[in-house]
Amino acid sequence: MTTPSFESVQVGDKLPALNLPCVDRRMLALFAGASGDHHPIHIDLDYARKAGMPDVFSHGMLGMAWLGRLLTDWAPQSQLRRFDARFQGITHLDNVIRCSGRVLEKLEVNGERCVRIEVQSANQFGQTKIAGEALVALP
Repeated sequence: MTTPSFESVQVGDKLPALNLPCVDRRMLALFAGASGDHHPIHIDLDYARKAGMPDVFSHGMLGMAWLGRLLTDWAPQSQLRRFDARFQGITHLDNVIRCSGRVLEKLEVNGERCVRIEVQSANQFGQTKIAGEALVALP
């Protein structure tokens, strides 16, 4: 990975998009095991239906992890200073998620040169699932 520099980044620059495979039951089961979040709403069809949902759906933190991956594919995790997210929609089975980011501002924070980045995940229908911001220190 080539770390972007403060001088090379401009307001409006887009981060390389992260395109993910279709959300399926296997993905949810693997994330449940990896995260320790075994809530049945994400893995048990009968439970999800009893809760009024048509089927199981993705963990919110899986979506946030994807946005984190978008950021750390662009700059090392050690440079991430803040990462905030707002969950705006359920990620259902068969959704194909695309994570994107855009530089909003260049600024100095606590003596470090940083960029403020807008991040978003959306499905193949353009429905936003998670929106947020990150602050990344750049050399």
